[in-house]
Amino acid sequence: MKLSHSILTLALTSVFFVGCKDTASAPNEVVATTKKEVTVAKKPETAKIHIEGMTCAIGCAKAIEENLAKMNGVQQAKVDFDKKEATINFDLDVLTADDLVKAIEATADGKSYKTSDVKLGNKA
Repeated sequence: MKLSHSILTLALTSVFFVGCKDTASAPNEVVATTKKEVTVAKKPETAKIHIEGMTCAIGCAKAIEENLAKMNGVQQAKVDFDKKEATINFDLDVLTADDLVKAIEATADGKSYKTSDVKLGNKA
């Protein structure tokens, strides 16, 4: 009885030490991130642009938003799928509203999205 008790204790102790490894110190994946450096706009401007042709919020709207956000001179870009509208804060010294329209319409295959009703308002 004493021998089986010792063997059982040894087995449980071994399982505890082998089964409880510290995995927090070794990351499973490496995620590379890049952050766009945003400079203060000399001529801040806000554009609201109506967009036709979006079929989903996760694919279409997000792709347009990311495409706009990558542009030099764009401070912030938000695309509202439900309203079919992009709101872009940008530097008028660097970009024009026409540049933003071209970028939206060039997203994806260049034929999917059509813009209209471009409104500018200095609210950036």
